[in-house]
Amino acid sequence: MSVTTSQSPLDLMFPQELISTEVSQQLPPELTIRPLASTDYKRGHLDVLTVLSVVNDLGEDAWVNQFHAMRAAPRTYYSLVIVDDASDRIVGVGCIFIERKFLRGFGSVGHIEDIAVDKSQQGKKLGLRIIQALTHISENSGCYKTILNCSDANIPFYEKCGYTKKENEMAKYAPERSHPPKL
Repeated sequence: MSVTTSQSPLDLMFPQELISTEVSQQLPPELTIRPLASTDYKRGHLDVLTVLSVVNDLGEDAWVNQFHAMRAAPRTYYSLVIVDDASDRIVGVGCIFIERKFLRGFGSVGHIEDIAVDKSQQGKKLGLRIIQALTHISENSGCYKTILNCSDANIPFYEKCGYTKKENEMAKYAPERSHPPKL
C-alpha cells in the first residue's frame, strides 16, 4: 500500500483506491486526501487533533507502534488525512472503524471518529469532504449504518453531511491510572 510523494513512496494504512475519487476531485487543487501514512507523525497528525481534545504526545516511536497496531487489524481501521501539498503538512484528519456484529445477519457498523481540521483551514468544506470519504468507505465495506458522536453545537454540521440525530450517547470515563492497563 503505497502512494508516491515528491520525496518517496508512503507506507499507507490502507489502499488509496478505497477513497472516493469524487471526493478527491472536490478538494482544492493544492490539497490531497489520502490514507494515514507511517510517517505522518512528522507531518503534524497530532497537531491537527488538538482542535478536538487534549493530545498526549508519547513520541514518534509510540505513534508509529500505534499506526502498525491499527493497520494489523485488517478491514477495521481507516484513518485518513488531508495534506497541504506545498508545505507537506496535514490540515485535516478523520477515522472510521468497522465494528463487526452478530446482529443483522452478522452485519457491520461504521463508527466515525476524530474529525478535525486545522483552524487555518476551517470554512473550506474539508470536514465535509472527510465525512464524505469516510462514509464512502463505510458503505463500500458493506456497513448497514454509519454513526458518530458529536456535541450539540456540531449537530448542524453533521446534518449538512447527511446525518440525522438519533438517540443519545452515554459515556463513563475510566479513572486516571498510574500504571498501564492490565489487558
